[in-house]
Amino acid sequence: MNIRRARLTDTEKILELLGQVLELHAHIRPDIFISGTTKYTHDELKEIISDDNRPIYVAVDENDEVMGYAFCIIKKQPFSTNMVPFTSLFIDDLCVDQHFRDRHVGTRLFEYVKREAKRLGCYEISLNVWEGNDSARRFYDKMGMRIKETQMEFIL
Repeated sequence: MNIRRARLTDTEKILELLGQVLELHAHIRPDIFISGTTKYTHDELKEIISDDNRPIYVAVDENDEVMGYAFCIIKKQPFSTNMVPFTSLFIDDLCVDQHFRDRHVGTRLFEYVKREAKRLGCYEISLNVWEGNDSARRFYDKMGMRIKETQMEFIL
């Protein structure tokens, strides 16, 4: 397995994986997510792939076929004047193809992202997990992530 930056030639497979993630989220929260869609369009994905502030890392097999990805965003803090300035690497989305699960692809991707965050001088890695996505929560707990803040909702 190798991990590298995504290329335009990876677009179709990444879109397929975005669909897998969307279906999981649509099952958990059908009131928010629309089944049969993806988070990004083909054109948006092409734009993100070329953006150094939004790197996508892909895990590929020996045939250079994408097995999983990590969409990241480099964010500068603070959001206000009462916070210490720092850089954060936000994992916007991490997915392992359902056919490659239980082969440590996610762990390898996460470890790669950690190394990249250190290389980029980031203070932290952050991400969001939807309530009800218990397998993702267990995975991130295993990776050593801890709750930083909690977002709550009241549905009207």
